Amino acid sequence: MTCEAPELIAVIGPTAAGKSAYAMALAPQVNGEIVSADSRHVYRQMDIGTNKPTPDEQRRVRHHLLDLRDPHERFSLGEYVELARTAIADIHARGKTPLLVGGTGQYVRAILRGWRVPPAPPHDDLREKWLRYAQAHGADALFAELTARDPDAARIIDPRNIRRVIRALEVIEVSGQRWSELQKREPPAWRTRVIYVNLPRDALYARADARLARMIEQGWLAETEALLDFLSRRGFDADAALQLPSMSALGYREMALVALGRMTLDEAIAAIKRATRRFIRAQDVWFRKEAAQGASPGGVAQIAPPP
Repeated sequence: MTCEAPELIAVIGPTAAGKSAYAMALAPQVNGEIVSADSRHVYRQMDIGTNKPTPDEQRRVRHHLLDLRDPHERFSLGEYVELARTAIADIHARGKTPLLVGGTGQYVRAILRGWRVPPAPPHDDLREKWLRYAQAHGADALFAELTARDPDAARIIDPRNIRRVIRALEVIEVSGQRWSELQKREPPAWRTRVIYVNLPRDALYARADARLARMIEQGWLAETEALLDFLSRRGFDADAALQLPSMSALGYREMALVALGRMTLDEAIAAIKRATRRFIRAQDVWFRKEAAQGASPGGVAQIAPPP
């Protein structure tokens, strides 16, 4: 008699759909713990603007992969995959159910599809070279370089994700191999159930606007001012701080510009709303595909409204 593989429940969907609330309600029902799949929740001191689970939520349901790095420190997809797989195995070993929850598409896809990320170390000079190339020639020209060097990678990586495109080019130059050839998959040691949490587009926009207002009321600007001060004391002036990967989280650069007197709060709010709408549209396309393809054979990809 064979034992059935343990289950992983992935709760995915666009920002403001209610993934976290849904997972918080589901976790007690399935004896679950939450494994974050949000690339900005790994950073300390970035709580309000990333809508990180509150201390009370973390007391009620155990969360994994929060507050792993300071905002100026590196954190790669490869590190995330290893830490997430370790957390999932630990949760299963204790007889509980892991819930993979978040909106970072690469994180979700890497776990659901069993990716092993290329072991090429970061190379600052190459990264800077390709960043300068993108700034001089544009994102389309940068993506054309990747397409010419590794067409299979170009079919996988979103051309709008400049950091991922640069990382693939960096891996190619460091390793001497195509990025796509270094992508290895290991069948996950679990069954996957995917729950896609979504709402009509207008409702998502309204929820995102309300959440933005709430985050500003909670002190997002003061949090950003403290973040800039923290980075300054570690040698990052304002312009250098704005270029850090952590500061690409929705709204942080705009709030930093307000803190620096380069933008009004009203201008920042309008810009954040526009960026959030673009992000919601892109996530919706991405996660609908993952919901359809990410479940285990025989599993069910469920479409669920927020609780």
